Amino acid sequence: MKREALERLLGRGDETSLAALSALHAGASYVVWDGATSAKSLATIYARRLRHTLRRGIETHGLARAVQRLDLYGRPVRLGQVTAADRSWIFMLFLNEDGSTLVACPGVRQTQPGPARPGA
Repeated sequence: MKREALERLLGRGDETSLAALSALHAGASYVVWDGATSAKSLATIYARRLRHTLRRGIETHGLARAVQRLDLYGRPVRLGQVTAADRSWIFMLFLNEDGSTLVACPGVRQTQPGPARPGA
């Protein structure tokens, strides 16, 4: 997918999509993979991830909404990812099968490695 096409899709989205767009403008990398997979199975996987992030106190944006949208979507989706230049956030892209529509775009803050522990 061309960067300009992705920017157009993200620019029509919600706050999280706009954050991913901002990350792209700030030098984020991105990838959109070939093929599609079941939105329902992804809803199950990302519901587990949502519970994990809540238990661990990991900051997310739009993850609960993405789970709902995937659960209701009912058609296969393509996956993509935007990784902030400083790697502090990863935004998942859930697109319709031909990549022309953004179904959902959650973001998850990445944990930063702490200092090495003595003896570790």
